[in-house]
Amino acid sequence: MAVQDQQFLWGVFQKVDSDRSGAISSQELQKALSNGTWTPFNPETVRLMIGMFDRDHSGTINFQEFGSLWKYITDWQQTFRGYDRDNSGSIDQNELKQALTSFGYRLSDRFYGILIRKFDRSGRGTIAFDDFIQCCVVIQTLSASFQAHDTNRNGWIQIGYEQFLTLVFNLKN
Repeated sequence: MAVQDQQFLWGVFQKVDSDRSGAISSQELQKALSNGTWTPFNPETVRLMIGMFDRDHSGTINFQEFGSLWKYITDWQQTFRGYDRDNSGSIDQNELKQALTSFGYRLSDRFYGILIRKFDRSGRGTIAFDDFIQCCVVIQTLSASFQAHDTNRNGWIQIGYEQFLTLVFNLKN
């Protein structure tokens, strides 16, 4: 990473680390992030991201971890903007379908409706930026767990009830 980029990131890190502890808590990260709707960033999405980038398992994000988290968020922001075709600041069912199809998922319209209902916190039939991240991370995590059991790679698995519960409760996020 270039020195200029490091200095920029250090400035951002210091602004987010409001208690000057040298680490960013989930509360500090939530206050610093914007989902474009003037509402607090989804705490569950913040928790997922901290869990993904907290390499030393401290429950917070240090400066080294922050660089990876920053790139992750900006990459998601570009992806979100690319699929928010009407520039509404949220993703509707058709835009979500286009995004997930481009990621390689082949799902029914009925299931896209389920995703919208699950991740729409505003009740408007759309998904805000933070909820879009959470939706995509959950889909990816569940898909990886499913694929671990799909030994024939045919989209079908056969597991027992307790094995299913173990699969769900052992998810990383």
